[in-house]
Amino acid sequence: MTVLKIRPARPDELPALTTYPNDDVRNAATAAYLKGLLDSGCTHPGWCLVAERDGTLAGNVVLWTIPGRGVPMDIVLLEPGDADTGTALLEHAAGLARSLGAVTQGHVLDMPSQAPQFQRDPHMREQLLADNGFSVARDGCRFLWQAGEPLPAQDERLHWRSLAELGEEPFVDLLSDSFADTRDSIFLAEIAEHGRRGAAERTVADMLEMDHQPDWYEIGYDAQDRPVALSMPARNPSAAVIGLVGVATAGRGHGYATAVVARGTHVLATNGATEIRGDCDASNIAMFKAFHRAGYRNFANRKMFSRPL
Repeated sequence: MTVLKIRPARPDELPALTTYPNDDVRNAATAAYLKGLLDSGCTHPGWCLVAERDGTLAGNVVLWTIPGRGVPMDIVLLEPGDADTGTALLEHAAGLARSLGAVTQGHVLDMPSQAPQFQRDPHMREQLLADNGFSVARDGCRFLWQAGEPLPAQDERLHWRSLAELGEEPFVDLLSDSFADTRDSIFLAEIAEHGRRGAAERTVADMLEMDHQPDWYEIGYDAQDRPVALSMPARNPSAAVIGLVGVATAGRGHGYATAVVARGTHVLATNGATEIRGDCDASNIAMFKAFHRAGYRNFANRKMFSRPL
């Protein structure tokens, strides 16, 4: 009878973890991704768990957080093997995260499968997550702009003022106002728990933890000098991202979401980004169109899962 053991990865097993025969591209890309997570502080060796059976690695799971935080937020690099191995890995990932102070745990599933996570068998993975207490927090779309593609035109109707000039409060004010009719499932969950103002404060605080410069975060003002658009582009450990887009209720119906995507793209590209990503709910038609109008392509769909711990 074989015995399955879940344990932290040994130093010699990092950063490769579970590898696949005859798949050097996948193995190299995934190992490079994990090395980046370790170097940036998004994870730690003790957060990299492997499943071992008869001396062979049968799967792995890695916990992730924003650099600088000590509490893991999400699961990345889940290689479940079979359902029993996957369940054991998820149980240990929950226990480890809980012991470090986490009260929820997230995971994302991208389709089609792609670097650096190469999530094969998405339907099996989705069933495994459901069987282990996860539910869908967002059914979303992912967008991509790459250097060499045309930069989106800037919206001349708006003039911009930065966080460095304004301070945080106007950003919270505008975001709270924009939440009045948001369709974003992540924000709706935050609002249900913390109210519009509280959700806005928490969202801005999260954005301030991301890699950015104070002059990247801006509010756009219309010809009447009303604050109507919020742009918070940033970098995460793996990519430059549009980050947060907000349009005040007074600015609805004027195409300002597209203006924000264009503005964020300009800021990030000017600061050296060669690839920029963005996400939105699949049901958020206005935001979906805004990315397309700014020259982005929908390169993948992403389901975001969460479970209480």
